Amino acid sequence: MKALPQRLGKSAFTLIELMVVITIIVILAGLVVGGMEYVNQRQATEKAKAQIALLSKGIEEYKLDMGAYPGTADNTPIAGDVSEQLYQALFKDGYDYTNPNTPPASWTRATKIYISDLDPRNNKQGWVTTTTGAAPGANLKIVDPWGNNYRYRKGTNAQNPDFDLWSTGKDGRTNTTNPSTTQTDNKDDIRNF
Repeated sequence: MKALPQRLGKSAFTLIELMVVITIIVILAGLVVGGMEYVNQRQATEKAKAQIALLSKGIEEYKLDMGAYPGTADNTPIAGDVSEQLYQALFKDGYDYTNPNTPPASWTRATKIYISDLDPRNNKQGWVTTTTGAAPGANLKIVDPWGNNYRYRKGTNAQNPDFDLWSTGKDGRTNTTNPSTTQTDNKDDIRNF
């Protein structure tokens, strides 16, 4: 019987074994990165749903106090962005009323802050641009988790009897004339209608 030859030197991995290990690592890394993107988008969607619910509650409270929904009559997103008007009604007017430097004589605007999370000086949700000034600015806009302005309309152009509120989603596009979710621009919209 012949004896097997002894290997001289240290044992090591072959090139094929190294390539297999590197391939497995690359595949696993790709799965993790893809999974993280899915999780981030899911988290942004859930955050937008919660924000829409909170904004809807604030809008309803505003109507109870002021007798009408915020914004100009029958405003639609086609006529322009009304996110600034929502910010003004749900936070800024109430801040101005409670601010001792602003005289509330003949005040016809909101007299309370409906959503305190809209304060740009203490903004943990990222709804409005953060400012460090003593007073919040009047022309700030409420934005969704993707940085797009929330859309709002009321009156005869609304799908709901009261008002419509929605986020245009990740793509930032929406078809306001045909709100069906079968439309390409509306597939990722998050809405209250």
